[in-house]
Amino acid sequence: MSRSIKQISIYLGLLVLGCGAGLWSSRYLHLDSEVSSISESPQAAVPAALTPPLASEQTALSDNRLNFIAQAARQVGPAVVRIDAARTAPQPIPEQFNKPFFRRFFGREQPRSQKPVPNGTGSGFILSADGRLITNAHVVEDSDRVMVTLKDGRELEGRVVGIDRVTDIAAIEIEAANLPTVQLGTSADLVPGEWAIAIGNPLGLDNTVTVGIISALGRTSRQVGIPDKRVSFIQTDAAINPGNSGGPLLNADGEVVGINTAIRADAQGLGFAIPIETAERIANQLFATGQAKHPYLGIQMVDLNPELRLEINQNNDARFKVNRDRGVLVMQVLPHSPAAKAGFRAGDIIVAIAGQAVQTAADVQQAVEASNIGKVLRVRVFRQGREVTVQVRPGTFPENS
Repeated sequence: MSRSIKQISIYLGLLVLGCGAGLWSSRYLHLDSEVSSISESPQAAVPAALTPPLASEQTALSDNRLNFIAQAARQVGPAVVRIDAARTAPQPIPEQFNKPFFRRFFGREQPRSQKPVPNGTGSGFILSADGRLITNAHVVEDSDRVMVTLKDGRELEGRVVGIDRVTDIAAIEIEAANLPTVQLGTSADLVPGEWAIAIGNPLGLDNTVTVGIISALGRTSRQVGIPDKRVSFIQTDAAINPGNSGGPLLNADGEVVGINTAIRADAQGLGFAIPIETAERIANQLFATGQAKHPYLGIQMVDLNPELRLEINQNNDARFKVNRDRGVLVMQVLPHSPAAKAGFRAGDIIVAIAGQAVQTAADVQQAVEASNIGKVLRVRVFRQGREVTVQVRPGTFPENS
């Protein structure tokens, strides 16, 4: 009996071991089949998020990453150029040319060698596909050779069509076709606080993009520190450094609203730009005739305020008395000027030009600039307690005045 029980126990043990081995074998075969299916179909096992996007999807992702600044830079950047100006200067001759042998051929006049001397680097932008460019006058002034470098690396010789020192605008032409161009906007609609984008070549670093805001509008040439210019400047805190001069100032839509100009070496966080309306008007004259003409009256004027009125009235040497606290006071009338011929007097207070009220000297300057040379301009002034209308024919602004 005990032997039978022992045999049964052995059979049961073998049966349990066999079932375990079978289960382990079937699980192993199942895993092996899963591994085989994965190795045969690797794409099915890779998560969709890790699958690289198609080329069209990559472009869409890239475009979605562009903010308005990057979009404006991409749009306008190809039309921004680098301008290298140089002038030819005489070089001293070698000492041996002073010997008698050479003097027999050259006489007493010593030969001179000519060598281009770098005059500066600036920026500019393309107005037309056939090669019309605009920049600052001080970038190319006193230069006899101008090289224009496009963003695609091409270097072309530029011809200075004309410069206008009064507004600091220069017009340049290059021989090329199908060039990228900028889109002009308007500065009249600008509001302090809105975005401003500058593109140029500061310190020789080509196609640099900086961004800021429009800080102020209507800064006069005197406020900016260059009273010999006739420009109402846009002020911005977008970084503008030497080399930026002549480059575009853009609004958030990528339209050119001004021409950057690095006019204050001591400016910290301040930049200035010439309104695009002024630049375009002057550039059109330069391309058409090679010169720009500015209407001119020939008066010196200041903005009145109570303190100035009191100072003038207490000055025994003053030639006139002032009885208003506000307005544009004529301090002096230049001899033989259009204003002198029309009968302007020192002490006149200008209140309106061409039917439009004026409050500051900048208003008067803008109104005169918008007038026509040689055509009658009606100016209403307050003189000795009554208003008088003076009819003046603006002359051409003398550039050397």
